[in-house]
Amino acid sequence: MMQKLTQVHYTKPIIRKQHRVDANGKILGRVAQEVAQLLRGKQKPFFSYHQDSGDPVVVVNAGGIRVTGNKLKEKIYTRYSGYPGGLKKIPLEKMLQESPEKVIQHAVRGMLPRSPLGERIFQKLKVYRGEEPHVKVKEKEVQKEKTS
Repeated sequence: MMQKLTQVHYTKPIIRKQHRVDANGKILGRVAQEVAQLLRGKQKPFFSYHQDSGDPVVVVNAGGIRVTGNKLKEKIYTRYSGYPGGLKKIPLEKMLQESPEKVIQHAVRGMLPRSPLGERIFQKLKVYRGEEPHVKVKEKEVQKEKTS
């Protein structure tokens, strides 16, 4: 029996460029869709569904995200622990106050493939409530070196 192989059309090493997305004042779904496409690498000419060709993405100012309509009160995130009485329901409004990072992560994860490839792609996403903490540290170090 002949073995079927997936054809790989692009064999060169993939060059990855880190993207920074500012979510302040933007709508949740539109930001999530933009981030998911960057993570998958759909903007690249050699995109293929079975390869991880996307770029790492950093989302900043997640606390400033907006939603339209009545979603703040009507949209509910549900978790189940597996135990009797272990059903947790959290409205979007409370979730945005406690951890807006998780809201963006949840929206992006829903737009990625549900497979080991999707998990590997999702690991390239970093979301911060405000500005990136490690960037501020690097900037301070550089400024100290210049003043010395």
